[in-house]
Amino acid sequence: MKVAVIQMDIFLGKPVENLNKVEKLIRKAALENPDLIILPEMWNTSYALDKIKDIADEDGKPCAHRVGELAKELQVNIIAGSVADKREEKVYNTSYVFNRLGETVAKYSKVHLFGLMREWDYLERGKERCLFKLDGITCGLIICYDLRFPELTRRLTLDGAKIIFVPAQWPYPRLHPWMILNQARAIENQVYIVSANRVGEEGKAKFFGHSLVVDPLGEIIYQGSEQEEIKVADLDLEKVDSVRKKMTCLEDRYEEVYR
Repeated sequence: MKVAVIQMDIFLGKPVENLNKVEKLIRKAALENPDLIILPEMWNTSYALDKIKDIADEDGKPCAHRVGELAKELQVNIIAGSVADKREEKVYNTSYVFNRLGETVAKYSKVHLFGLMREWDYLERGKERCLFKLDGITCGLIICYDLRFPELTRRLTLDGAKIIFVPAQWPYPRLHPWMILNQARAIENQVYIVSANRVGEEGKAKFFGHSLVVDPLGEIIYQGSEQEEIKVADLDLEKVDSVRKKMTCLEDRYEEVYR
């Protein structure tokens, strides 16, 4: 699978401007003929939490819905990062996954809300994990803070995921945990981790980018800069099987002790 990672800055609280920008970036990424394009977290509004109910998508419209149209037009799978998405008067941090036909093949709302920002005062917690297939490949999806919870990625792995995607808004000073956690989740689960992190400044927060593609051995295939960019990486899915065959970590688990 050939993946294109879009690393971008986001306009705070300006969904129209962000959608226009995302459309241009998706079209640019599509020129590289990737199998899949991934965007960062909350790209439609960013964390304008004080007015999030007024500016969020309504059940995926217009922002996520437009990305689905682009997936169909450009015949490319798209992990639409995540968007602030209002459903039944509650706002979720939700990622939409579209196949090459523009069909919604998965929808995931972030399970772990960030206590440091009291996200639960503004956002609803998701209640289900996310597993789906694109081009016959079983994939999993988590969002940003979810990366700190190994139980979720392990469950996705045991369900069959060979790639786990991570849209994010991860800022300084937490660059070191970002790097280590992405590699750790890849190593312990023997999967590819594909993370798209934003760049830019928002209030006191500075987002460092460093989007990552990590292979099942924890080796970094691609690491982003701290600027806006689009990078393409090739994933050799046969490597997942060969690594697991050689190092039988998943087979050697002892579930009785974990309960």
